[in-house]
Amino acid sequence: MKLSRKGIAPVRLEMTPLMDIIFLLLVFFIYAMMSMAVHHGKQLDLPQSSSAAVEMQEAVNITILSDKNGLLISVDGGESFSGVERLREILTEKKAKEPEGKELDLQIFADKTVSYQSLYSVLDSVSQAGLSRISLQASLQEAP
Repeated sequence: MKLSRKGIAPVRLEMTPLMDIIFLLLVFFIYAMMSMAVHHGKQLDLPQSSSAAVEMQEAVNITILSDKNGLLISVDGGESFSGVERLREILTEKKAKEPEGKELDLQIFADKTVSYQSLYSVLDSVSQAGLSRISLQASLQEAP
């Protein structure tokens, strides 16, 4: 007995579901990368701001904590030290390692308990090191 093959359509590979899955994975990875904030410092209780935004650029992170003996400063999650003179030395060294024409970006993470005067002494030290691209970090204020 001979079977007729006229009614059988050739096999087709549907691309639409495959493209849907690829775009879904692409969106997932983009969202995952945007939600990761790179901070190589200590955990702090940052001040809140309604206009705070996540910065994705590579920068030097300065963490400032208030201690009973004064300020504790840490650069890129390294060992903590007190005194803005040491901070100026570290930043001058980091600036010297940068290629000519490229300016060093700084992100300053200051705890809520750090006084305004202490923060300004750190900013003065940064300025004396010859750096001017500074951003103060804050956590996003949740809507009431």
